[in-house]
Amino acid sequence: MAHPDQEHINPENALKIKSSTKENLKITIRELSEDLDISFRTCQTIIRNELHLKRSPAKFVPHLLTNEQNEHHKETCKNIVEMFNSDPKWLKNVITGDETWVYGYDLETKRQSSQWLEPGEPRFKKARMIKSKLKCLLITFFDVKGLVHYEFVTESQTINQHYYLDVLRNLREPVCQKRPKKWHQKNWLLQYNNAWPHTAITVQLYLAKHGIALLPQPPYSSELAPNEFFLYPKI
Repeated sequence: MAHPDQEHINPENALKIKSSTKENLKITIRELSEDLDISFRTCQTIIRNELHLKRSPAKFVPHLLTNEQNEHHKETCKNIVEMFNSDPKWLKNVITGDETWVYGYDLETKRQSSQWLEPGEPRFKKARMIKSKLKCLLITFFDVKGLVHYEFVTESQTINQHYYLDVLRNLREPVCQKRPKKWHQKNWLLQYNNAWPHTAITVQLYLAKHGIALLPQPPYSSELAPNEFFLYPKI
C-alpha cells in the first residue's frame, strides 16, 4: 500500500520547493510546508531524495572581501609571482614585519616537577602549561637569514602612527649593522600588513624620504604574512 503522501511527491511540488529554497536559502522545512501547503514529511522526502539538498552552516572567515579587494589581491599576488620568476633572489631582499601577543607560561618542566614518594604513594597531579593573564605585544622584523630587529611594547602603550614611526627608526640601525650589504645597496624591501598605523601618511612619507621600498600587501591577506608561518610558531 502506497504512503498517503506519495502522490504529492511529484515534479511539480519538487519545482515549487526548489524555487522556494533558491529565493530563501534559510527557509526551514516547516516553513516550506506551511507556505506551499504540502505536508512536512512530503517536503522532507522531496528535499532529501529528489532534490538531494542539505542544510549547511555558514563558514566563518575573518573578513568578506569586495570584488575590488579580490581583484587587488589577485593582481598583487600575480605581480609577486612575476617578480620571483624574473629574479628568484629578490626574496632575499625582503624584510617582513608583524606583531604578536606573547604570553607568560609556567616554565617548570616535567623533570623539575618530580618529587620523592614513599612506596604505594600516588603521584601528585599538575596541570598542563596554560597561558597566563600576563601578556605583551612583540614586534618583529626578519628576513631569510633570521631575526633583524624586535622590540616589546609596554602594556600602556598605544600602537599609533607616531609609535610605529619610532619602530621604523629603531629598525634602521639593526639593518645597517646586521645586513650591511642590504643597507649600502639600498635594495631591501619592507613588507607588513595594512594596519592603519602602518599605512598612515606620516609613515609613507618617512619611507619615501629614506628610500625604503614597500612590498604591496592586499587588504585582509593574513596568508601573505611570513611571520605567522616561519617565525611565530617557533617562538
